[in-house]
Amino acid sequence: MKALNKQTASKAQRPERIIQFGEGNFLRAFINWIIYNMNEKADFNSSVVVVQPIEKGMVDMLNAQDDLYHVNLQGLDKGETVNSLTMIDVISRALNPYTQNDEFMKLAEQPEMRFVISNTTEAGIAFDPSCKLADAPASSYPGKLTQLLYHRFKTFNGDKSKGLIIFPCELIFLNGHKLKETIYQYIELWQLGDEFKTWFEEACGVYATLVDRIVPGFPRKDIAAIKEKLQYDDNLVVQAEIFHLWVIEAPQEIAKEFPADKAGLNVLFVPSEAPYHERKVTLLNGPHTVLSPVAYLSGVNIVRDACQHPVIGQYINKVMFNELMETLNLPKDELKKFAEDVLERFNNPFVDHAVTSIMLNSFPKYETRDLPGLKTYLQRKGELPKGLVLGLAAIITYYKGGVREDGAEITPNDAPEIMQLLKDLWATGDTQKVTEGVLAATSIWGEDLNNISGLTAAVKANLDSIQEKGMLETVKGIL
Repeated sequence: MKALNKQTASKAQRPERIIQFGEGNFLRAFINWIIYNMNEKADFNSSVVVVQPIEKGMVDMLNAQDDLYHVNLQGLDKGETVNSLTMIDVISRALNPYTQNDEFMKLAEQPEMRFVISNTTEAGIAFDPSCKLADAPASSYPGKLTQLLYHRFKTFNGDKSKGLIIFPCELIFLNGHKLKETIYQYIELWQLGDEFKTWFEEACGVYATLVDRIVPGFPRKDIAAIKEKLQYDDNLVVQAEIFHLWVIEAPQEIAKEFPADKAGLNVLFVPSEAPYHERKVTLLNGPHTVLSPVAYLSGVNIVRDACQHPVIGQYINKVMFNELMETLNLPKDELKKFAEDVLERFNNPFVDHAVTSIMLNSFPKYETRDLPGLKTYLQRKGELPKGLVLGLAAIITYYKGGVREDGAEITPNDAPEIMQLLKDLWATGDTQKVTEGVLAATSIWGEDLNNISGLTAAVKANLDSIQEKGMLETVKGIL
């Protein structure tokens, strides 16, 4: 078996046009895979310089393989099972700014640099007032980026053609807006002047994006077989699902510079990412949140098995297609296609997605993912959505704890005050008190849900049914 490097595998030389903050599994399986496809199919002709955003990271591992690695895509594509391996060759080099700060800052001096892409976790886009312009480097990601932009501004004497296009991929709604605000805070803190601020405003663009691809990461259990198949000793293989979506809130002239559509990729340039964010939260996260307790209390442990179950599968379809889809404002055929893709993802034969891993903090999740849909459905249809109401009753039942019908112990996990509230309410043994108490918890909902017409009675009826007949029979009753 060969080592993986540019002596043993071919690696194209392309102009360095992209700076990427982050070297983790997600960026390598999503962004670098996208750029690989753009190079292959749309003559994008660009390579990426990876910058490690924190002191400890993986750039040494990357450089040891000359920044080559394989992406293993697994899943269903229009019903066909796919399990592919592709060598990604788009990273030219990887830098640690904590030990190579001069080389990091020199990236700003390269005239062909055009894009900055990042995924530094949700906590990465934050203002740290202790950062100084003279730090080598600043500790925060926006601090490092501001240092780089200021150095570029000075190097090219404020030349407007040398601005950068910035795509943050952190999982924060309107991530671009947040990053831009934070850069402004550093411009003010470091007193970088109006000329630089104007250059940043007019020559650079910071665009909000929404990313979507499940990336399980390094395939520990399959790695020996994968290496055998590749005949390369690749220690950076990254597994991901087939599905990918990147929504970028930017004008069409940016799309011309970043021609992902020409490579047949699911990358959308749109005037607003908000409806796509809402679609994902409603049709992917929303069903996840309610199917999990319903499936678990019916004795089903894996999302795929829940989808294929004769009763729970019907319940999931009801919630997605008949209830949540009715509350969204995008074109119906687009929503139907997205929902079908979501179901295909839930059915991925390669991913054993445990429902219990989704159930952490179920109440706050229901509040953001399902409650808006419940209210909109009631407003539009004049009745409560039975599936979403049952999902809420299932969460309340799950938080009671105890044991499942098959003897498995039920161990809910949430904020201590929520756990205590449910413990105290269930101790009364009165489902009316349990229902009213949970729905009245303004600390969870920001309001008293007992005020929603018919909700208290509907949740209580479901709780009673689950206690008397069990979860599966209760689900059958609403189908």
